Amino acid sequence: RQSHSESIMKLYSWIEFVVALCGLIVLAPVILFLILAIRLDSPGPGLFRQKRIGRHCKPFTCYKLRTMASGTPNVPTHDAQSSYITRLGRFLRGTKLDELPQLWNVVNREMSFVGPRPCLETQTELIEERHKRGVFEILPGITGLAQIQGIDMADPVKLAEVDAEYVRRRTPRLDVEIIFRTVFGGAGRGDRVRS
Repeated sequence: RQSHSESIMKLYSWIEFVVALCGLIVLAPVILFLILAIRLDSPGPGLFRQKRIGRHCKPFTCYKLRTMASGTPNVPTHDAQSSYITRLGRFLRGTKLDELPQLWNVVNREMSFVGPRPCLETQTELIEERHKRGVFEILPGITGLAQIQGIDMADPVKLAEVDAEYVRRRTPRLDVEIIFRTVFGGAGRGDRVRS
C-alpha cells in the first residue's frame, strides 16, 4: 500500500509541475503587467526576492510581487508594520496575486502548490519546531492547511503542529480542498501584518 501511495504522489508531483508550467506561460503577460504597475505605483523593483527555508532545511530564493515599500526591513510579515504596504500591495495581497511568481518555484521543484509556508532563515524557533516534527520532509507550499485555518507564523508551535498534521494527512484530494478554499473561500490570505 505504501508503494501505491508513493506512486500516486509521484504522479501528482508531475501533474503539479505541468499545471505550474502552463500557468506560468499563460499568466506571464499578467505577471509582467503587474510588475510594471508596481514600479509605477511606488519606487523600487516589481519583483520581490527573499531567501526562505525549503525541503530538508535547504535555503532557496522565493519570488513574489512586491507589496511593501522598497527598503522595508527583512522581517517576517507578522512583524512588519501595515504602513509598509503600498496602495497596490493591499490589492495584490487581498487577491493573492502577489503569489503568482511562485509558480516559478513550483516549476523548479522548490515549492508545491500546497504545503507548509516557507519561513525565513531568522525564524529559528519555527525552524526548530518544524524540524522536530518532520515538517521539512516535504516541499513548502504557496498555501497550506495552517493558512486556511488562519494560523500564521506569529505562533510557531501551533503552526508547526498543524504543518505536521498536514504531512501526516497529505493526499491530492486534501490539496485540492485547500486550494479551493484558498481561491474561492477567502481563506489562506497569508500572514497578518501589525496594525
